[in-house]
Amino acid sequence: MTSSAAAAQRLSDLALLRRVRDRMDREYARPLDVEALARGVNMSAGHLSRQFRLAYGESPYSYLMTRRIERAMALLRGSDLSVTEICFAVGCSSLGTFSTRFTELVGVPPSVYRHRAGNATLGMAPCVAKQVTRPIRNREARASEQQLA
Repeated sequence: MTSSAAAAQRLSDLALLRRVRDRMDREYARPLDVEALARGVNMSAGHLSRQFRLAYGESPYSYLMTRRIERAMALLRGSDLSVTEICFAVGCSSLGTFSTRFTELVGVPPSVYRHRAGNATLGMAPCVAKQVTRPIRNREARASEQQLA
């Protein structure tokens, strides 16, 4: 394959990866798995996973769970749904997995987050609240700690 053909293929793959990412952003609450996402763009699941990680620095599953946790954080702050109802509303099928992943990303369990963050974003513009409350992935937290040292 020539370098121009390889570059064209890379651009084509990036366009498909953006479609996959956009689909996860839109349909985070639906049951999504890598195989279904890959079928949607005519890629194998393995190729999609490798290319997605190269392009975005994380696996498709990790990206999807982060979107779900972000939505759950908003629901915990602004609704009276129970943690279990929120878990299922954002597309998670296991309360245990949801709680574990929420705690990994946010640093506290969902119920503690609700208690602490209840009024934290009152009066903030939604775009600012989204940025301020965005979960920090473990590797990002470690990088920030290293920069401070």
